[in-house]
Amino acid sequence: MYKNISILISLFLLIGLFFFALPKSNVKIDVSEILGIQTERVVVRKVIDGDTIELQDGRKVRYIGVNTPESVHPNKKVECFGKQASNFNKKLVEGKEVELEKDVSEVDRYGRLLRYVYVNGLFVNEYLVKEGYANISTFPPDVKYKDLFINAEGQAREGNKGLWSRCG
Repeated sequence: MYKNISILISLFLLIGLFFFALPKSNVKIDVSEILGIQTERVVVRKVIDGDTIELQDGRKVRYIGVNTPESVHPNKKVECFGKQASNFNKKLVEGKEVELEKDVSEVDRYGRLLRYVYVNGLFVNEYLVKEGYANISTFPPDVKYKDLFINAEGQAREGNKGLWSRCG
């Protein structure tokens, strides 16, 4: 099991390096080919908040396994680091083509698609956690990358990144 986790982490780090090494490049990294997973390519119309997006076709997507502080919830105050998480997500995916990976569940109780999201090879769900913009929030049966998220959150906490540096 630890070997598989190490391999996954190595792959995501390698993909992340490509993302940062080629930020203005037109090179497209195809996650489905690299990782051998089935994905759907879509364009993000807008970012709703740190962990939810709206696609060009109007469907809404909730990121699996992560939770960002609230920034637009109708019944809750804006939470510490909520606006920062939402803005960071905008920089990552708004107006861009992304790949969506399904785990087990299709939709949540609000009808939003539940998906892992990749932009040019970068695993967005994991990256939000690793950079301190989200914490892990996994619910069975959608736990494919739970161990990866746990590791990412540990790194963010230890590094005092993002919400871990400001929100008690």
